[in-house]
Amino acid sequence: MKNLVRGWRASGILPASAGVSALVLAATLAMPIASHAEDATATAPAAEPVVKEKDDLGKYTLPDGSPTYNIGKDGTVDWYTYSGYRRYHAECHVCHGPDGMGSSYAPALAESLKRLSYEQFMEIVVNGKKNVGVGTADQVMPAFGQNNNVMCYLDDIYIYLKARADGALGRVRPSSREDKLKAYTDNENQCFGRPS
Repeated sequence: MKNLVRGWRASGILPASAGVSALVLAATLAMPIASHAEDATATAPAAEPVVKEKDDLGKYTLPDGSPTYNIGKDGTVDWYTYSGYRRYHAECHVCHGPDGMGSSYAPALAESLKRLSYEQFMEIVVNGKKNVGVGTADQVMPAFGQNNNVMCYLDDIYIYLKARADGALGRVRPSSREDKLKAYTDNENQCFGRPS
């Protein structure tokens, strides 16, 4: 039986982020805000490496559960980043420009994801958004919650755009990628209602 989760058609674990997104959002909102006071004489500590976990579908996640990219020292990207590049250019670039760089009527998502959280990104894609009176025309992002070509790859698109926003991936098609796992293909088939 399929259930609607925040506008998504979901059965089983698809999309993996749908079930936990509300929990991640609630936990994020409950986190205390750190003080911005700094000691002028203190030196910045060395940045600790980002801890990522890889699940059975080949998706890397951060400790808070949000999906993330993984790019090796040789430039090899994870499957989700590569798939996100392909899906973005199939569904999103017509309005938002190639490589997330924006257009005259839609924002640069490579910039937007510097400030939008994973949950905010999902909310806008699933339910759409309308900004009235922006510039010389209204800006309208249609809701894609019922579009499987977007929803089945929402994490992929987010991961690709996050890599672009963080400057970890340039404006080119990734030249080397991890292999697509069978579990990913099975999940993809389930989302589209195709036999495995």
